[in-house]
Amino acid sequence: MINMKKIENIALIGLGAVGCAYLTTIAEHLSPEKIRVVAAGERAERYRKNGITYNGRQYRFNVAEPGSGERPADLVFVAVKNTQLAAAVEEIGDFVGPETVIIAPLNGVTSEKVLMERYGAERVLYSYAMKIDATREGDCTFCKNTGFIPFGEARNEPGRYSENVTAVEEFFRRTGIEYEIPEDMITSLWKKFMMNTGLNQTSAILGFTYGMMQRSSSACALMRSAMEEAAAVAGAEGISLGTPEIDDCFRIMDMLGAEGKTSMLQDIEARRPTEVGAFAGTVVEIADRHGLAVPVNRTYLRQIRALEEAAGLRL
Repeated sequence: MINMKKIENIALIGLGAVGCAYLTTIAEHLSPEKIRVVAAGERAERYRKNGITYNGRQYRFNVAEPGSGERPADLVFVAVKNTQLAAAVEEIGDFVGPETVIIAPLNGVTSEKVLMERYGAERVLYSYAMKIDATREGDCTFCKNTGFIPFGEARNEPGRYSENVTAVEEFFRRTGIEYEIPEDMITSLWKKFMMNTGLNQTSAILGFTYGMMQRSSSACALMRSAMEEAAAVAGAEGISLGTPEIDDCFRIMDMLGAEGKTSMLQDIEARRPTEVGAFAGTVVEIADRHGLAVPVNRTYLRQIRALEEAAGLRL
């Protein structure tokens, strides 16, 4: 009898809005000794002392510090922001073993490449979070809809999923995480990236909630222009995105709660570093390699960097 890979325990790094939303869901179905939160220094002490507060309820998790001789995890869940990814890649090292699966539902299209270069493509699955409306205020996170996680290998043929995809699918089913497994994961990932370049950045610069974006034709025109540039650089990289996918992004936005805010707007308001480097920065970098003009994203990059400078986040 063939022994199928099964995920019995998890190590998660990054207890921001997304990390809190998914780990608390998992905690309803998995015993405490099978969950570890990876954190170091002051953050580790704060988690031990205060735990986290999610939708008004306090949670405490086992905190595991890098370099403390921890055993590898079956699943390493990376939920940091792109600005914290470089540090997180090193901090999870003790928790990655020969059979570990790594999933990192971050924004952008570069996190998997970074993780694959460090830990090998055979351990890393592509993923992103979709339709999650988590909001963080200080140490408290609020979330009405946890959305779902599309994930998988670059290509996923129904009925012939890889061992890692099958293991994560079984784990998500068992722990209450909604998911999808797209056949063409790379195009799906780039479509979400395209939406982020339009919605997140436009809302952050204008200070608009989802409802304000939905009601403003001028804001939507800006959002469309930014997404068209993202589609152009995707095409230069061999990824086909166009008007149907852009229109679908607007349909998705129209389903979001009017009072909700994008993660980038939340970062601006909280005076935290943004992920503009993963959005406009990536568009500009690819455009420069291919000789493409991307004036909207180039301007967004400068505008959001200026907002970060005004908040004292950049010199």
